[in-house]
Amino acid sequence: MSAKLSLFNQIYAAHNQMVMQLCLGFVNGDRSRAKDISQEVFISTWNSLDRFKGESSHKTWLYRITVNTCLKSLRDNKQSKNVSIDVEQRTDLLHHDDSTSHVQESALSALYASIGQLPEVDRLIIMMVLDDAEYSQIADVMGISEVNVRVKVHRIKQTLKKLMQNEYAD
Repeated sequence: MSAKLSLFNQIYAAHNQMVMQLCLGFVNGDRSRAKDISQEVFISTWNSLDRFKGESSHKTWLYRITVNTCLKSLRDNKQSKNVSIDVEQRTDLLHHDDSTSHVQESALSALYASIGQLPEVDRLIIMMVLDDAEYSQIADVMGISEVNVRVKVHRIKQTLKKLMQNEYAD
């Protein structure tokens, strides 16, 4: 097995779930579109693996490829913004097991519906936060300062709280 293939396989095994989760967040849980975008991410990864300079971790580099691929896909397919997320897909996103209660499913549904209403960049940031990415890593991916990330995350959380309160008020 070539060194390139071996490295690619390591990157894929370590990060394919993270890529899929980010893609799912971007396309409001449309699993089919997320799989397509995820596949595009790994095709881009393979094609640019020789150009990886090691200036960041593979995870940060892959975040950037994922972000760019998701944003390109959203620009290319604006009409798909309002895809609904079924409960099973939402529970997969946060790794809940089958014992997830109806209340938790309802809250999860409201959360992802609210995330779907955010601007694209805010969606990306909050999905990375939900994936437990460090603020420094989010800053690297987004090309902004860590302080700016903290401010954005705070504002996004406030917006989500308001959106979810409106969801429960209906």
